[in-house]
Amino acid sequence: MTSTTMSVTGTHSALDLDRVAFGLLLAFVAALQISIAVSHVLLAATLLCWAALLARERARPQAPSFFLPLAAYAAWTLVATLFSFNFGVSFVDDKQLLLFLIVPAVYHLARGERAGTVIDIIVSVGAASAAVGIIQYGVLHYDNLGQRPQGVLTHYMTYSGVLMLVICAATARLVFGRRDRIWPAIVMPALVVALALTYTRGTMIGVCAAAALLLALRNLRLVLLVPVLIAVMFAVAPGGITTRMASMFNLQDPTVRDRVAMMHAGAAIIKQQPLTGIGPDMVPRMYGEFRHESAVLEVNPHLHNVPLQIAAERGLPAVAIWLWFVVSVAASAWRLFRAEGHRVLPATALGAVVAMLAAGMFEYNFGDSEFLMLFLVLITLPFAAARDRTPGLPSYSNG
Repeated sequence: MTSTTMSVTGTHSALDLDRVAFGLLLAFVAALQISIAVSHVLLAATLLCWAALLARERARPQAPSFFLPLAAYAAWTLVATLFSFNFGVSFVDDKQLLLFLIVPAVYHLARGERAGTVIDIIVSVGAASAAVGIIQYGVLHYDNLGQRPQGVLTHYMTYSGVLMLVICAATARLVFGRRDRIWPAIVMPALVVALALTYTRGTMIGVCAAAALLLALRNLRLVLLVPVLIAVMFAVAPGGITTRMASMFNLQDPTVRDRVAMMHAGAAIIKQQPLTGIGPDMVPRMYGEFRHESAVLEVNPHLHNVPLQIAAERGLPAVAIWLWFVVSVAASAWRLFRAEGHRVLPATALGAVVAMLAAGMFEYNFGDSEFLMLFLVLITLPFAAARDRTPGLPSYSNG
């Protein structure tokens, strides 16, 4: 066999492995809105295939520049784990840090035009998921706070958070897309209705904030559409949904009172353990020691606020690193948005960041695995797409 034949054979083998890895990535992204177990299996297969591809190409893993603060956040989490009130519990919870590998994997595998295919999968599966939620509400009587639509996921909060991110992707394509606007326009009503039917106030606020940003980026005057759309939604929504939304302004509402109590508990934890917190996943186990007298529930799984939860679990330095990560993502996506003619994906990333921040004031969405995985995919896609169009794009090498 000649050296030329060996080279061609090696190239074809690498291309086949690359296609398999990308196919697994698409399957993983689709499974994110269907099953956490299946998505984890597919993610593991994707990462293994990606690692084999890197080894075959003798290449170092690379990632967008925002991966550096994300890696620093993971490192500080391990430090906080060492000082945890229960090392074993916190160490087991740290397995979620492996999800950060989604960033370099997507950056490598979803490059160029492939990124658009990933968005197509996300929006299409989101539309099917929204249909399931609407059926649950209208046919199966998931129509009250005790039983809310959750699609095929395990919890209505996870379901609403994922729908929120899908709406960000669909809205960005509607506002900035040059083509392929018909499908997002068709599915958008179902996505919004399904989200509203979950009765989750935080994600509705997140969607409004993201929509306002995306419309403002297109034309500042379009922001005036947001209050009009909200008014229309209030006018046509079932009474239970409008009552639920109005309750966020009622300080006597039990859920509002409990969230205020969580803020007091979080502040007490931070005061006692400002540097490393009490350890990952320790809030539900130690909540009783810091529970405020005005609290409604005896135990809470988390503090329903992203920066507060991070500070309580991992200390104030972790919050600073997390803010560095958020600013880095937003600044990098903004530069890409300004510099590129292809604005859909950078706009999606910016919308996802704003939605995560707004909803994260009422829910610990950054700690929800399904939400976090989809969020990491969406914020990485614009940089993966730009790799073929923007030579010298800033990146972080793990080598």
